[in-house]
Amino acid sequence: MHPSKSTAVETHPPGLFLLFFVEMWERFSFYGMRALLTFYLIKGFLKADDKTAYAIYGAYGALVYATPYLGGIFADRYLGARLAVIWGGILMAAGHLLMAVEQEWALFGALGLLIVGNGFFKPNISTMVGTLYPQGSTKRDAGFTIFYMGINLGAALAPLVCGYIGETYGWHYGFGLATIGMLTGLVTFVVPRGLARGLILLASLAIVVTMFRFSNDTTQTLLNLPIAIALVGAGAVSFVKLGTGGLPEGTGAPRDAAGNPVKPRLVLPIFLGTLAAVAPIALLVSHHAYATWMLNIVGVIAFGSIILTAMRSDRIVRDRLTVVLVLCFFSMLFWAFFEQAGSSVNNFTDRNVDRVVGDSGVRAGQTYTDVVVTQEFLGVDVNGKTWTLTDIEVAQRASTEGKPEGRVTFTADAEDEAKGLAVGGDEIKASVFQAANPTFILLFGPVFSWLWGALGRRDPSAGVKFALGLLQLAAGFACFWIGAKTADGNGMTAMHWLLLGYLLQTTGELCLSPVGLSLVTKLSPAAIGSTIMGAWFLATAFSHLVAAAIAGMTGVSEGGEGAAVPPPTETVGVYGDVFGGIAIAAAVSGVLLLAISPWLKARMHLSDAEAAGHGAH
Repeated sequence: MHPSKSTAVETHPPGLFLLFFVEMWERFSFYGMRALLTFYLIKGFLKADDKTAYAIYGAYGALVYATPYLGGIFADRYLGARLAVIWGGILMAAGHLLMAVEQEWALFGALGLLIVGNGFFKPNISTMVGTLYPQGSTKRDAGFTIFYMGINLGAALAPLVCGYIGETYGWHYGFGLATIGMLTGLVTFVVPRGLARGLILLASLAIVVTMFRFSNDTTQTLLNLPIAIALVGAGAVSFVKLGTGGLPEGTGAPRDAAGNPVKPRLVLPIFLGTLAAVAPIALLVSHHAYATWMLNIVGVIAFGSIILTAMRSDRIVRDRLTVVLVLCFFSMLFWAFFEQAGSSVNNFTDRNVDRVVGDSGVRAGQTYTDVVVTQEFLGVDVNGKTWTLTDIEVAQRASTEGKPEGRVTFTADAEDEAKGLAVGGDEIKASVFQAANPTFILLFGPVFSWLWGALGRRDPSAGVKFALGLLQLAAGFACFWIGAKTADGNGMTAMHWLLLGYLLQTTGELCLSPVGLSLVTKLSPAAIGSTIMGAWFLATAFSHLVAAAIAGMTGVSEGGEGAAVPPPTETVGVYGDVFGGIAIAAAVSGVLLLAISPWLKARMHLSDAEAAGHGAH
């Protein structure tokens, strides 16, 4: 008897498209908050200086990547992935909601909730994707690539919606949208399939309407358009696919030793214990030096145990663990540099990148009436007032609210014309540029997946790909450095240098990130596979602490009420010098890794195809 066409050709399980949207909304909320966090710490009620804001951001990022290890253990042994995802989603939604309260206890409590919630959510929804495919499935890698596209669709939407609305209309609106996003993902996950289908379509259309309803200019509308089309397309595909089925019964349930589903255990103690952990974790973030000490202790224990295991193992296991540790170090360097995006590069974009499109220069002696204040006024004397970032933001908020003080009338003089003061045009919000990286991943991720497959046996080894990632990262920071060095007389950098830098960083990420995860699963002994993967993510946690220290070198604001950021002419050189230093450090690291890659490949003890590090993104 011949199999029917439907069973002969393997297709992606419908449950993948449900998890796609659950993860997309979670990433929307997570990156929506990330796009605003540094700005909120500096410009919001806390009035932190740059170095304090970077340290808080770094401690938060480090702990976010440290907790998934524990969340995975709790899910494997007691809760199951499904219940862990639900609990993590509830905690994260509460954290996003609490961010809207302008109190210091609320701020750090919210970050604590997000850290703990992410620990339960992040590792377990990915695990559920893997369980949808049988062993040996030819669709598994493609399924994870589709899931990865959902991650990046959410990450691209977040700055365009949460970031833009938070900067334009008020911080609490941006954080509120992040809360709605998290709740949408959570409800989609728990309701019956029919309701989930409708919610996916309704929520997708609602966010598209929000994108265009609150966009104040043509440029922002055009930036929103391709991501909006992608969202509607993904929603339509998911609606159709979920019409044929949903998550299989028992997906995400805890299992016994024989692999059979069992009831969750110790649910109430784990829930109460994690709630009790929120306050101490919030304290670690607010006293970031404590977070550094704690992670150092955990790191010594984790990596020390791996080194001891390697020393006691046979030659092949010892060699493979040596490769993992070496690549852990270079991965940490990569992410320490890359994660400047949410801190120093974010502030550089705000303060020193010309973000106004379609403006025109003023002419001396001409009077300009009811002009909307844009970034072009930064550091310029207009009507006897030298405009600061704070002045511009106050005027823009007033203009958004329809108040007359949001516009100015002035007569340009020769100095205004000489300085290149321009009026009109559309200003792109600084947080919106954080959509560049995930958008580039959506565009180039499939290209890189195809490329590695097309190269076949000529596919570079994992070490070479890591080196290429570091070298492209170096080229990206070199673009930022060139932009700073070629800034105009007002200290403003052309936007294309920022976008080119983000593009090169993204292609570097595509060479390193998926390859590293795939290789760790191949090189780790089965008995300690989870421990090795936990150490891999722990290295990412350390990278956030290193990133905060690097970002601190660009600190130019003093913080506090009434403190103003120095004019662009005084800050552009500070950013340029640090970005140039990062470019050199990343390039040297890439060349060193390229030199030792044959040595690493020999110690992987894999076939050429395996050593290339194919894997889902």
